[in-house]
Amino acid sequence: MTEPRDNAPDSVSDDVLPVTKVPRRGLPGLALVVGDPARADAVAARLTDARLIGENREYRTFRGTWRGVELVVSSHGVGGPGAVCLFAELAEAGVHTLLRYGTTGALRRDIQDGDLVIAEAAVRDDGVSQQLVHPEFPAFATPEATLALAAAAREHGARHRRGVVWTRAAFSPGVLTLPVDEYVRAGVLAIEMEMSALYVFAALRGLRAGGALVVDGYAGNDDVDATTYAPHRQVVVDAVRRSADVVLDALVALQENGEPA
Repeated sequence: MTEPRDNAPDSVSDDVLPVTKVPRRGLPGLALVVGDPARADAVAARLTDARLIGENREYRTFRGTWRGVELVVSSHGVGGPGAVCLFAELAEAGVHTLLRYGTTGALRRDIQDGDLVIAEAAVRDDGVSQQLVHPEFPAFATPEATLALAAAAREHGARHRRGVVWTRAAFSPGVLTLPVDEYVRAGVLAIEMEMSALYVFAALRGLRAGGALVVDGYAGNDDVDATTYAPHRQVVVDAVRRSADVVLDALVALQENGEPA
């Protein structure tokens, strides 16, 4: 029987991070993050030399190149708390710029299914950022990330809006009345579940962050029946596929601007 060596690695935990199982160090600085692991697979399939570098629970992480620039594509699942686990481990491993690419419900009737909402800021109703910093702290995108996303959307001819989104922890309402009408009157464009968590985390860590969301339906009042939610209609599927290039191109533009100061 061979005796264990004192200097032997303590299983794979010495080489990978515990939640996402991504390499502990050496990742590229750019990351595209999505909720759905299947969407991570689809985006990774567009990259050159993509390879899976970490998988655990809802987290699937790939490394590859887009237009000659090395980057990471990773999934974070549904909701802010789990997403922050991913953001923290990507940052520990070397990522300094994160663009979230997901879907959202429009709060305005003039925003169509398949449109792109570029989130300049987010309402902090995410269920986790309140435990990171006082609620008065804003959730804001890095300005150059917003500009890069808007420029890429124009280049690709994608219909898009820039503005504030509402990040809410609960997917469906319960017995409480939600302030949908108030946020609509305040000009909030759409609702989703992770953006403000990303923006607060990034600001606290000195990272760059932004996000673009494909509209997959209307969620503008409490009368909307959640049972009729149908995010897999062809108009949405097509827009999600097309918009991946927008976010990837924005990452490349941010790489050309250098690392965060």
